[in-house]
Amino acid sequence: MAKLNSYLNFDGNAEEAFIFYKSVFGGEFAGGVMRMGEAPGCENITEAEKGRVMHVALPITGGDVLMASDTMPSMGQKLVVGNNNYICVSPESKDEADRLFAGLSEGGEVEMPMQDQFWGDYFGSFKDKYGVCWMVNYGTEKKA
Repeated sequence: MAKLNSYLNFDGNAEEAFIFYKSVFGGEFAGGVMRMGEAPGCENITEAEKGRVMHVALPITGGDVLMASDTMPSMGQKLVVGNNNYICVSPESKDEADRLFAGLSEGGEVEMPMQDQFWGDYFGSFKDKYGVCWMVNYGTEKKA
């Protein structure tokens, strides 16, 4: 059975928001805060964008995880209310990830096709035909 988590996008203030959320929920960030400057291919982005959050995850009640990243204006990303929330599905197998991605994205707009990522997971994202934003993330290791 797949697990659902909320994924939020911010325009440069994801870390500030998550420090606030951490003050409310408690706990620690799972895996720390990953920065855009750590990603392959981002060597030529501005220093300001290198400091933006690529990924942050805060385990909260009941095993749920609140996750987020900042948008990248230099890559044409603009925060618009509606694309700042994703449903992140974490299936139990790569085959299930492919099945869910194919089914949910049918008739929608694929942002990133399912593929192995540099951080070690199998990941893809899309907006479905109803305008709902989804991420499918299969990790070979169970992560908080």
